[in-house]
Amino acid sequence: MTARNFAENVRDIPLQTNGSDPDCSSSDGITDNGTAPSLSIQAIIQLIAAGFSFFFAGTNDGSLGALTPYILRTYNVGTQHIAIIENHSYALTFLGWVIAAATNSHVAQYLDLGAILTLGAFIQLVAQLLRFWYPSFWVFGATFAIQALGMGYQDAHANTFVASMKGRGAHRWLGFIHAMYALGCLVSPFLATTIASRVRNHQWMFFYFFLVGLGTINVISVALAFRTSFKIRTRNASRETETETETETETENENPTRSRSQTARMDILTTLKSPAVYLLSLFYFFMLGVGITAGGWIVEYLISARDGKLPDVGYVPSGLWGGIFLGRVLLAEPTHRFGERKMTICYCVVILALQLVLWLVPNLVGSAIAMSCLGIFFGPLFANGMMVASGLFPEKIRPTALGFVFVLAQAGGAIFPAATGIIASKAGVKVMQPILLGLIVAMGLTWVLLPKVKKREE
Repeated sequence: MTARNFAENVRDIPLQTNGSDPDCSSSDGITDNGTAPSLSIQAIIQLIAAGFSFFFAGTNDGSLGALTPYILRTYNVGTQHIAIIENHSYALTFLGWVIAAATNSHVAQYLDLGAILTLGAFIQLVAQLLRFWYPSFWVFGATFAIQALGMGYQDAHANTFVASMKGRGAHRWLGFIHAMYALGCLVSPFLATTIASRVRNHQWMFFYFFLVGLGTINVISVALAFRTSFKIRTRNASRETETETETETETENENPTRSRSQTARMDILTTLKSPAVYLLSLFYFFMLGVGITAGGWIVEYLISARDGKLPDVGYVPSGLWGGIFLGRVLLAEPTHRFGERKMTICYCVVILALQLVLWLVPNLVGSAIAMSCLGIFFGPLFANGMMVASGLFPEKIRPTALGFVFVLAQAGGAIFPAATGIIASKAGVKVMQPILLGLIVAMGLTWVLLPKVKKREE
């Protein structure tokens, strides 16, 4: 979630000036007659391609929860070893996201939007190609670091691209691409469980043939949809972009010809001085901790604590992601109408109540239903944070700020599931419930601490 769910430093201006989206060039998103302009066919195709990239990321992230029991048995390892791989990994997955965040600003100085998105898609495809042939446990774990690096490029830049559509229903399109991620997480456990339960031994890895196919489509779709910006940026183009996006500060006037690397470093330093970056990062830190811990460990929890059967409860993560999908589709408009800040607080309270039901009601069916309902109210939270971020961060540092936020988010999505696995190896998987409860409370508190933003113009 995957929180496929980040996780995702390209500048806003290049999206408007590279020719890839002529309908998004207005600074305020409003035409002379006071109405929001419609999107071109090309822009819609680009949005669909961005949505598919999130769907692919979702299928990758959503499969791990269903495959965890098979990984444990195939490699003959304990729950603490699952901390080595993907969303349960602090070392490998987090490393991939850190590398992406550290290089995103620099990559954006040299590659245009289409080239960056295609690069991220290709890196993810390489990760899938290394999985299906039953590699060693350590090679298998390393593929998730590679996958995270590709997602760090593609998802962050796609998020920035969609969020930059002011006055064109950015909240709806953000809801769309994140709903596509949830849809991937929804179908992935079904496919993974179906394949794994009907084959012998390590043949469950044949599931990754499916991801290789999706990864190939992802590379082709973003390359074609963003073909007008599939190019290397010249130094002159980078300087023009910098001039258009920077505020007229004394430091910048003294360095009109600074290098692209210096520009990237200045953006990073400015971002790190913003307190709002750290507060929003903490919200996502706990939020992804909730989603990925629940989705990754719910199957093992239902087997150990609720005496569930593996072929039956393997589908429960799909219930969680089905709820998230519905929440992102159905709640995007009412959330925007009543305000992201107020509605997010309400959602956190409901999520807390559902988590108590999941913990205190010892019933297998009831647990599955509570998990699905929890997903509905958890769904809008990611897009809500993106909308608030558009008001918290100045346009110049927004892409870099979001990249930093995504890294901290992925840290939460790696640390807390990893800690759950390590503690569960000593105390049992039941520890998942109090850990989730504390994460939900922390998530709500950090949201309350976020500074208020000005009322939207759209």
